[in-house]
Amino acid sequence: MSLSSRVVHKRRETITALPLYFQGRMQKKRSKDKDFKPYYVELRGDSLFLYTDDTQESYTEKMDLSQLKTMQLESSYKKKEETVFILSLPKEEVQLKMENADTGEEWRGYILTMAKKELPNKLELMPGQRVKLEDALKQEKKRVSHHSRPALPPRPSFLQSESMTDSPKSTKPGMPECFYDVTRKEAEQMLEENPQNGGIILRPSTLPNNYALTLRQRTASGYVKKNYRVTSTNSGFVIELDTPVSVSSLNEVIEYFMEKTDYRVHPYTASQAYDTRIEVMPTPPHPSKAIPKAQVAPMLRSQSNGELDPHSEESPSGEYIYPDDHRPPKPRLDLVQEDDEFKEAIRKRRENLYSSCDDGNIGIKSQHAEKRLSGTAGWSSSSSKA
Repeated sequence: MSLSSRVVHKRRETITALPLYFQGRMQKKRSKDKDFKPYYVELRGDSLFLYTDDTQESYTEKMDLSQLKTMQLESSYKKKEETVFILSLPKEEVQLKMENADTGEEWRGYILTMAKKELPNKLELMPGQRVKLEDALKQEKKRVSHHSRPALPPRPSFLQSESMTDSPKSTKPGMPECFYDVTRKEAEQMLEENPQNGGIILRPSTLPNNYALTLRQRTASGYVKKNYRVTSTNSGFVIELDTPVSVSSLNEVIEYFMEKTDYRVHPYTASQAYDTRIEVMPTPPHPSKAIPKAQVAPMLRSQSNGELDPHSEESPSGEYIYPDDHRPPKPRLDLVQEDDEFKEAIRKRRENLYSSCDDGNIGIKSQHAEKRLSGTAGWSSSSSKA
């Protein structure tokens, strides 16, 4: 028993989580296809959802119009003939065929409006059709502004290395940032221990070439953890729910879960480690300020009389080191020479005494002084001979 169209449309709205702006039948052909294939198409948000017929609940294919480059008419308008448009997307070109020119113009207006978020300059529409298109544009702008977030600044190159984290990050190109090569138990543990890092982890499934998604979400009764299977197909991926959801990439899988949780749950991204200490390295000495070590010979005290021995090569501990005196030693005076000098000094002294004396008393004193000096000189001479 087939379900009513009202129930089917309600389930489609639940699966896509996007408002419906326009719908109808058309045919589609990719560049690799030989013939056109018929579809029932719904324009929800800025995406086209293609169904095999009007009774299918889950869409077969999704086309993102935000990446649309151009939409061109293949041939000139003819009222009673089919109209074909060529849509240029980043990876391919798609042809859409409408049953007549009026339907084709209406589809062109909605597709370009939702892709560019503005009305095209030239539209051949009835006043009522134009009013509906303007209302849809207002609703879409409001939806985008509600869910949009400011773009993040570009990530510095020194933070893009995966070696900065200890998590088992995937090295496969094109994978979402929240993909980790972990098991179900490990993923649940990561979400439980680090709730600040996010609540969505994409991981490999136990089935080959398939994936699984672990979700940690807050509910009225507390936090719960759930696991979902994501099956890989030829045309993309299917999220295995009560009503399966088909998407074209794993990034759209993550986006779908974020939309369904009203962006309250974010992909898990491991936090970066920070250092907590600053190490101060010693400053190397400047070459011009380096002080050379003194290279001097040690001087020791003689063990017999306690005098320094300048010729000793051993230095006692605790003693100061004195540099060598390289000045030439003074020549020692001969004893005879010292005696002659002393006698000359006595003679000069005697002359001074005689010249300063005027009376006899002084002369007597001078004689006594001379005797004393003579006695001193004799003692000195005897000492030198000894």
